[in-house]
Amino acid sequence: MESRNPVFSRTPEFSRNGYATFDARSGQSATAGATATDAASAQQLEELYAQPSAGALQTGRMTYDDVVMRTAMLFGVLLATAAVTWFVAPELFLVGLIGGLVLGLVNAFKKEPVPALILAYAAFQGLFLGGISRIFETQWNGIVVQAVLATLGTFGVMLALYKSGKIRVTPKFQRIMLIAVGGYMVFVLANLVMIFAFGQNLRGGVFGLLIGAVGAVLAALMLTLDFDFIQKGVEQGIPAKFAWTAAFGLAVTLIWLYIEFLRILSILRGGD
Repeated sequence: MESRNPVFSRTPEFSRNGYATFDARSGQSATAGATATDAASAQQLEELYAQPSAGALQTGRMTYDDVVMRTAMLFGVLLATAAVTWFVAPELFLVGLIGGLVLGLVNAFKKEPVPALILAYAAFQGLFLGGISRIFETQWNGIVVQAVLATLGTFGVMLALYKSGKIRVTPKFQRIMLIAVGGYMVFVLANLVMIFAFGQNLRGGVFGLLIGAVGAVLAALMLTLDFDFIQKGVEQGIPAKFAWTAAFGLAVTLIWLYIEFLRILSILRGGD
């Protein structure tokens, strides 16, 4: 039998302060049960607070591992298609050149990355690099290995300089790089037109060596912009999908740097 005070049991203020009901059979107040429930809730909250906070993977944010994995995927595709033009059909390098230029521009102007288009870009660039590398290797034995080592070495040096803070990416630096790279790309496109239309290459001899050196320096400095995008993206927690953008940027820059080294080494070894 329960003994209740009808006034207390119907008054919210008393109910909240522990005066609502009393169970004569158990000798336990209803407030005691509520206190036990509150204690259990507090314990659950404490356990939640004790759990480790959600990482970037759980929250869908970009991580360095994401960038490394996407970059590895791109170069895996690139090497696979490069093997086709290296061992089977070197003449397909023209298909790769055109496809790579078109998809490079498409991906560069997209606001959000499309993985299929970025992978297709890597595939076309592989066709181009495999064919052109085979042509250079046929004329100058060992030049491909030299260009690869120079590219990897430059990548390592620029990463070390960026991490040490000796090269800082400031808004002014970004503006200068934008103008310089834009001007250089205009020259490259003009040279391609001269080659295909008139059979004349503007990048020969001492002038070609100078242009190659300028291109290599610009490509090396572009790596710092890529590093800066990756670092700030991870720190600011941008969506994981932009790891594709970071991988695409690294691929473009490293391919550019490799081509410049191929050209410089060919001129140094007696090429036009």
